[in-house]
Amino acid sequence: MPPAAVAVPVLLQDPGYLFGAVLGTAVPTNTVAGSVFTDAWAAAWVPLGATAEGSTFAYSSSVEPISVAEFFDPIRYATVSRAGSMAFALASYTLQNVKRALNGGMGVITPTSGTGATALSLFEPVAPGAELRIMLGWESQDNTTRIVVRQSLQGGETSMEFKKAPAFASIPCTFQFEVPASGAVFSMWSAGVGRLG
Repeated sequence: MPPAAVAVPVLLQDPGYLFGAVLGTAVPTNTVAGSVFTDAWAAAWVPLGATAEGSTFAYSSSVEPISVAEFFDPIRYATVSRAGSMAFALASYTLQNVKRALNGGMGVITPTSGTGATALSLFEPVAPGAELRIMLGWESQDNTTRIVVRQSLQGGETSMEFKKAPAFASIPCTFQFEVPASGAVFSMWSAGVGRLG
């Protein structure tokens, strides 16, 4: 039996829900009751759908030593850079999701001709320098944890594989975090005290 000082870990074991929004969209109000978020994400936050294997939130800091002649060891370390990303592979193979993955933004694609079953829609890669940044949102399926990334650009390889079932084509994305016009690069919230630790 572990010592009393070793608490049972508070696990998070679900892929959560992903959302996208245009820059400047208001973050959720984060209403909490019963130790869970009870408010819905506003309609401006578009659900991105299921993913092939969940998503990966990554954030790293790079530090460099500060040294002086009188000491062999660094007297201090200073942060010289930070970088964050959110990676996932969208399982819903739609032209709209391809557009999002290729930095076409969150705007809706409208058919170029026809309607319904005769609709013809088109997306072509945007010109370099004309890429559209988006906001990203994530919430755990148990409604206890939320993340909002205020500005991001998809910078990973979007390699789509078309194979025989049970494999399926997904749309891989790695959205890199940028400094937004206002607010923190990202915010993370927890509901209740269970995840507060």
